[in-house]
Amino acid sequence: DRKRIELTRKVLFELKHMRDVQNEHLTRFVGACTDPPNICILTEYCPRGSLQDILENESITLDWMFRYSLTNDIVKGMLFLHNGAIGSHGNLKSSNCVVDGRFVLKITDYGLESFRDPEPEQGHTLFAKKLWTAPELLRMASPPARGSQAGDVYSFGIILQEIALRSGVFYVEGLDLSPKEIIERVTRGEQPPFRPSMDLQSHLEELGQLMQRCWAEDPQERPPFQQIRLALRKFNKENSSNILDNLLSRMEQYANNLEELVEERTQAYLEEKRKAEALLYQILPHSVAEQLKRGETVQAEAFDSVTIYFSDIVGFTALSAESTPMQVVTLLNDLYTCFDAVIDNFDVYKVETIGDAYMVVSGLPVRNGQLHAREVARMALALLDAVRSFRIRHRPQEQLRLRIGIHTGPVCAGVVGLKMPRYCLFGDTVNTASRMESNGEALRIHLSSETKAVLEEFDGFELELRGDVEMKGKGKVRTYWLLGERGCSTRG
Repeated sequence: DRKRIELTRKVLFELKHMRDVQNEHLTRFVGACTDPPNICILTEYCPRGSLQDILENESITLDWMFRYSLTNDIVKGMLFLHNGAIGSHGNLKSSNCVVDGRFVLKITDYGLESFRDPEPEQGHTLFAKKLWTAPELLRMASPPARGSQAGDVYSFGIILQEIALRSGVFYVEGLDLSPKEIIERVTRGEQPPFRPSMDLQSHLEELGQLMQRCWAEDPQERPPFQQIRLALRKFNKENSSNILDNLLSRMEQYANNLEELVEERTQAYLEEKRKAEALLYQILPHSVAEQLKRGETVQAEAFDSVTIYFSDIVGFTALSAESTPMQVVTLLNDLYTCFDAVIDNFDVYKVETIGDAYMVVSGLPVRNGQLHAREVARMALALLDAVRSFRIRHRPQEQLRLRIGIHTGPVCAGVVGLKMPRYCLFGDTVNTASRMESNGEALRIHLSSETKAVLEEFDGFELELRGDVEMKGKGKVRTYWLLGERGCSTRG
């Protein structure tokens, strides 16, 4: 955020010191741009993200050998920094510890104090960034940009607690404090000093003692990183191994963890795929859905003989006008849930529902000979029976009056649209079936002569001649009522 960087002797020395840093546990400095408005520095990229990201990601398993390895990497990097020209870090925290592709931890954001913004951030962000800062530095009006070596040790102690507990930075058991409240208590210098919790397992008592020494109130009592390195080596004797073994162990643990994550994500993907396919099978016929899944174009197909069912609710417009929108939605949802459960028992396909209109067909996309008329007739009788016992929630005393029309004939069928594909039927048979419904009567099943002729082949349906009916665009048409099926209790 700086406006300008002057290449003074001091800045040039800082850049030289950065170029001289060659350590496996410090990010390599690549270069810097000093031309406004793009003032920035370029350092080595570490693809695994920060230590803070890894610790907060619950899906990544870290055993104690792995945690000790990461801790040792910090100590090695800080030891090099403290013994070099830069001298101290001043801003050490878990978000400034990054992990490369081989799971080696590297410290970043060190040196180059001339590049830093002199105007500190305000509010929550400022206090959150100071959670790793030593109390003596917090009390200074203008702390040195590089901090101090003892201040770095304090910061390391806070990171050590993050690694040990994985409960976030400056976790205090039983307290939910804001960063501002924490900083105020640390700065105040309470007795005993206010520090994070150390609810460690019994075999980690020595690690807890090391933390306490690192975040001691008196900077003189904090151990230098050379002593910390020796202490960690003593704690972790059983896991000590050569560099190659350590690296292989880290990569093996990451690979195992990755396998678990892949398996988990694969199962989640398969579950979502199953749901998507189930939805597709509800929207489109099974055979058509399979073609689309294979990436094939669904060709329009002609069918010589199918039976189409149309129904609507007589007086639905008046009923809707006297009901709230939510009551209408609830009514239609209840009704079509009931209808869908009924039609599952027959060889039929629900084409669509528009408002109170319900359209079903049999005989496509899989042909079934002449059975389509029988299937639709039986389904219509079952739906009529279901609607007689159907109750409207907000008007339980009122009987829904379903009007049904059925016609048999040839159609052409195909998928229309890409974003919201629909399986549509085309042809005069569709129009005639719709006319049969609109010219019918409430709680009765209206059949065309063509459907009646096919049903007579099955010898069991009770039909009644209605007579010649004037239909729009058709003239006089002879039609019939379907009353029921012998041997079945349902009558139309």
